[in-house]
Amino acid sequence: MTAQPPDPDPAQTSGLEPGGGVAPGSTPPDSAQTSGLSAAQPRPRRKFTPTVVASFIAIAIFILLFLATALVLVW
Repeated sequence: MTAQPPDPDPAQTSGLEPGGGVAPGSTPPDSAQTSGLSAAQPRPRRKFTPTVVASFIAIAIFILLFLATALVLVW
């Protein structure tokens, strides 16, 4: 079974002009909207979560490797 598209079928929508436009002053038909979060996200208990700490470590390693490579290329 194929899922139905989220937008209404133009052939069955009243108020549409030929080509799919709406008359001036008309409201276009509703369509699906999926923006925003469905629920508020909880705040972390700590300022530095494990993901943040791992990111800092990865960035520090990258910078150290970059500096080591630069020193090897200069000498």
